[in-house]
Amino acid sequence: MQIESIKLKNFKAFRDVEMTDVPRFCVIVGANGTGKSTLFNLFAFLKEALTTNIHSALVKQGGSRGFQEVRSRNTDGNIEVEIKFRQDHESPLVTYYLEIGEKEGRPIVAREILKFRRGTGGQPWHFLDFKEGHGYAVTNELEKVRDVRKLNREEQSLKSPDILAVKGLAQFKQFPAVVALGNLIENWHVSDFHINRARPEQQAGYAEHLSSEGDNLSLVTEYLHNHHQDVFNTILAKLSERVPGISKVDAKTTEEGRVLLRFQDGAFEDPFLARYVSDGTIKMFAYLILLHDPTPHQLLCVEEPENQLYPKLLWELAEEFRDYSNRGGQVFVSTHSPDFLNAVGLEEVFWLVKDKSGYTNVKRARDDAQLAAFVAEGDQMGYLWKQGFFGGVDPQ
Repeated sequence: MQIESIKLKNFKAFRDVEMTDVPRFCVIVGANGTGKSTLFNLFAFLKEALTTNIHSALVKQGGSRGFQEVRSRNTDGNIEVEIKFRQDHESPLVTYYLEIGEKEGRPIVAREILKFRRGTGGQPWHFLDFKEGHGYAVTNELEKVRDVRKLNREEQSLKSPDILAVKGLAQFKQFPAVVALGNLIENWHVSDFHINRARPEQQAGYAEHLSSEGDNLSLVTEYLHNHHQDVFNTILAKLSERVPGISKVDAKTTEEGRVLLRFQDGAFEDPFLARYVSDGTIKMFAYLILLHDPTPHQLLCVEEPENQLYPKLLWELAEEFRDYSNRGGQVFVSTHSPDFLNAVGLEEVFWLVKDKSGYTNVKRARDDAQLAAFVAEGDQMGYLWKQGFFGGVDPQ
């Protein structure tokens, strides 16, 4: 899956912005308060809305005032989100549009549309179209339909207007286009890694994928060691290269049923428990676990991965993110680090700038003639960022 464009209206700092031709490895920079976290929160918001409902997702983003806090300040329009994506290189471009309004003091799904265009001409086909809890979805096997008149549209009503139609209909095989979108959103991973959550002992259990906060790190370590030994050996080799002295990592289950994450330093006979290892070591190990997942997430978002890491490790980490995107998972990363940006290409960078009214605009590095000229002459993105060549942003 690859998101190709994102359009937002009245979503927090984004009054009216659009990102187009989004790359598989997308790096976001900008001063504090310009909306980097907000952009990533969009993905978390959609995932929460799919899991629960719009009201709950808005409360998570804006507290008890939900809709009023999430909607851009000093505006009275609805919140609008439009995401265009492809399931693979040969699939048609799919558009998912979501409009959120308010009725009698409660948030509602004012409009929800799923559509795509076959070929290069003609009107797009709507496979889902709902307004305030009522609408239709197409039940055909989409790849077998060539004539829009042969689409089978089934009318549906949701039990509440604050529920996404995608949520309800994605449970039924007769709505294949909706099922595909639901699977995409469910498999998005927005990392909110906390080192202190990764250190404690875990109750014995089973986990194949690192959680958002990293609190199941020892369980995923155990899983990879037992079921993907080649992947685990690759992770250990890379960790040993980047953290001198680390010769072994394992997860040991105690008699009390707790899983301990242990790191072996070649200079010492006994291994260290995770709670005694440096923040940088834990974080690098967790990122390697995340980025070598045998089944990559279709979308991965990571904020400021440079925190707690030695600057010279960031070039290699950026390459790891790019390799992950090449294996099938699109990656969004925000950063303030010149060292990380030095490993990033002109095509991969967007930056956020606030205008005089306080709303955020999105710019792209490749569209800036001065940046493009400097890069063509051999300058690196991190150097240009540090020297203030990203218009409207003071990186200090």
